This record gives sequence, C-alpha cells and structure tokens, in this order.
Amino acid sequence: MAEEEPPSVSRDLQELQRKLGLLLESFQNNSKVVAFMKSPVGRFLDRHPFLVLTVLMFVTMSAIPVGFFLLIVVLTSLGALMGAILLEGTHSTQGLVISVCGLSLLCILCGLGFVSLALSGITMMSYVVVSCLMSYWFSPRPPTQQHANIDSQLAMKFTESEKLGL
Repeated sequence: MAEEEPPSVSRDLQELQRKLGLLLESFQNNSKVVAFMKSPVGRFLDRHPFLVLTVLMFVTMSAIPVGFFLLIVVLTSLGALMGAILLEGTHSTQGLVISVCGLSLLCILCGLGFVSLALSGITMMSYVVVSCLMSYWFSPRPPTQQHANIDSQLAMKFTESEKLGL
C-alpha cells in the first residue's frame, strides 16, 4: 500500500497566504470599510498604524481595570445609599474609597500606557522581521540567478588567486 506524503510546509503556507489574501481583499472591498477609509479619520488611521496599534492595545488592556473601578464605584454608591436609608449616617467613607480607587486606576492606566507602547513596538518589529524572513525564504528565485551568483563568486576568487600568483 502506498503511503501518502504529508503536504509540505511551503505548500501549506502558500495556501494559508492565499486564503488570508482573499479574506483581506473581501474585507477591504466592503462598502462600509471603503467609506470609512475615505473619511478623514480613516485617512489619519491609515497614515499612523503604530499609533492605532498602541491605542488598540491600551484600550484592550485597560478594559479590566476600568471595569473594576466602575464596579467599585457602583457598589460603594449602593452601600452609601443603603447606609443612608437604614442608618442615616455620614457619607465620608464613600468619597475616600472612590478617591483611593481613582488614584489607583490612574496609576494602573499610566503603567498600561507604557506597557501598550512597548508591546506595540515589539509587535511592529516582529511583524517586519517575520515578513522579511517569509518573503526571503519563500520568494521564487529562478535557478539561473542562483547559478549566476555562484559563478560570479567563483570568478572573483579565481581572479584574486591569479593576482596573488597562486
């Protein structure tokens, strides 16, 4: 029984690249995307991809701390409201808790800003390096070009050895 050879990595990567290209093409040809990219905001975002990536990472990473802060504010407000209704006490602790949480949120968001800037820089550099390597490894090179390079290197070595008298 003849065994089937596993598909080569190169063929799989080319198929994946073709599918991703079709997906991107269908996304870019969408009428809403075209209308957005023609708007001033779309043109600005197209000219500043690093800024867009940094803001996107910042918003993604800051969603959890902001959500916790809003949850604490709501719970503190409800607790103060219940305390006012049941005990008719003072509300000084509510202001203290919200102030401390607000300062904590500010510190966390500043740290996340620096982290998102670093991560977007690393992501952009990784993208450039990987795309250069992929295009170098999988670019179609005609065999004559490879042989011409080897022949020219051998010819240079031969002329150098003649000059030295070897």
